[in-house]
Amino acid sequence: MEKRIETAWLLSFYGPLLTQRQRELLALYCDEDFSLAEIAAQEDISRQGVYDAVHRAQRQLADYEARLGLLARYRRITQGLEQCRAMLDGVQASRESEAALAHVKRALDALIADEEGQNGV
Repeated sequence: MEKRIETAWLLSFYGPLLTQRQRELLALYCDEDFSLAEIAAQEDISRQGVYDAVHRAQRQLADYEARLGLLARYRRITQGLEQCRAMLDGVQASRESEAALAHVKRALDALIADEEGQNGV
């Protein structure tokens, strides 16, 4: 199941780079949770044909991620923002607030610097 979820994430980011047919088959496989046999019956092709198409598309998606890293970048940014939110939720009105807010600012600055470094800005 974990592979399907990862493939669904990659499909969200890189789907437009695949053919229409690959997107359709992967959507049935990942989003609709169809088995290869169910897809084969619906699309009137062999199970082996579905397997080959799905796995070829999965390899392409993994290659795009290895080259471009958009999903990894998204996850890094999301994780950093969640950490900042958690820090802000823990802030109490006091002297502690200044230190906590400074910590949040450093975390946000680190995220910004990482993004600038990734993008060559």
